[in-house]
Amino acid sequence: MKTDLLNKIENRTAVVSVVGLGYVGLPLAVEIAKAGYTVIGIDVNAKIIDKVNAGKNYIGDVKDAELADVVQKGRLLAVADFSLISKVDCIVICVPTPLDLNKQPDLSFIRSAVVEIGRYLQKDTLVVLESTTYPGTTEELLRPVLEEKSKLICDRDFFLAFSPERVDPGNNTYKTRNTPKVVGGIGKDSTETASALYRNVIEGGVFEVSSPAVAEMEKLLENTYRNINIALINEMAIICEQMKINIWEVIDAARTKPYGFQAFYPGPGIGGHCIPLDPFYLTWKAREFDYHTRLIELSGEINQYMPQYVVERIYRIMNRFRKPLNGSGVLVLGVAYKPDVADYRESPALKVIELLEEEGAEIQYSDPHIPGFSHGGKKYTSIRLTRDILQKTDLVLVITSHRSFDYDFIQENSRFIFDTRNAMKHVKERKNIELL
Repeated sequence: MKTDLLNKIENRTAVVSVVGLGYVGLPLAVEIAKAGYTVIGIDVNAKIIDKVNAGKNYIGDVKDAELADVVQKGRLLAVADFSLISKVDCIVICVPTPLDLNKQPDLSFIRSAVVEIGRYLQKDTLVVLESTTYPGTTEELLRPVLEEKSKLICDRDFFLAFSPERVDPGNNTYKTRNTPKVVGGIGKDSTETASALYRNVIEGGVFEVSSPAVAEMEKLLENTYRNINIALINEMAIICEQMKINIWEVIDAARTKPYGFQAFYPGPGIGGHCIPLDPFYLTWKAREFDYHTRLIELSGEINQYMPQYVVERIYRIMNRFRKPLNGSGVLVLGVAYKPDVADYRESPALKVIELLEEEGAEIQYSDPHIPGFSHGGKKYTSIRLTRDILQKTDLVLVITSHRSFDYDFIQENSRFIFDTRNAMKHVKERKNIELL
């Protein structure tokens, strides 16, 4: 197949629209622009649009200079106007896919974007969905909506594919540019067209699969695999604590096996947009086929229990000091969901803080990456760690193992520390440290 669109992609005259300029969309838009394409980013957030057009970065995985450069060169423009879809050749959808209050998939962001895209979709245009979702979304939701709104026929008049995002905030080795892409299109031509675009942008290579459903399921497998293994190690940590065995030493010992074992680590819960949410997309879809995903759901239960387990452990620690949790000062170190990022989406710290405050604990937090946040209708502000603050705090609770924390200083000036991440493993004096 050799179409005009393929020619445009290959000679980099194709205009690409990235819909959704968040943690997935902005890094991708910058990489596409760096590869020589003109990119029109579409977002409903006016603040985001203003920042992009001013060349001001707001995503940790994007280099400030690279964003400023592609904006200055006219390679990247952000707008709120979906009518510009009529002027583009390729569209990549990177909108949120949260869960609703009943832990069921909320595809309202995808549906809203696709309806708008369908209104302006032109012939010989490529549409790719990157948002994580359940198997069948591309064919069951995107295709009929796009065909109805545009009056065009998929894989004849336009091309449609799914290529799951693989963004790991804070990963210094693998970024958007060098992480392999999986691509599954509706028909051979759609797969070939989408793959051609990504091959010109992504250095990590492209792996083609037979359908969008395979690509959608592949993404869920990646994150369900992690969810289940994290649940396993969290349960092992609970058992080891009862047996007075150091789970961290157990893991270090197991890691010496050169095959058949991959190290996962316990913690106060799981966070980020993917791992806490994605398995529920699979369990929800599985019910359509009268199958109950027992292992996946059980792993979710274990991981969701961990914030409560952390609070139970804090109760026991405070009891040893004959001090009630009610009225005690707890200093939380880190509210980001992972080290060295400014992202607290679904962070277990939020639930831990909520549970501690329900018990009357007086909470302060320090996080160099997150100066402030809101949760449960309450605003929190990060404090600077000082000797006086540490010495007056009843318990220091390490939730996120940011490298910028001075753990020796913290240990020297704290009454007691509950380290849920083994962040203080290199601190020599350990008499006032307890591990998860």
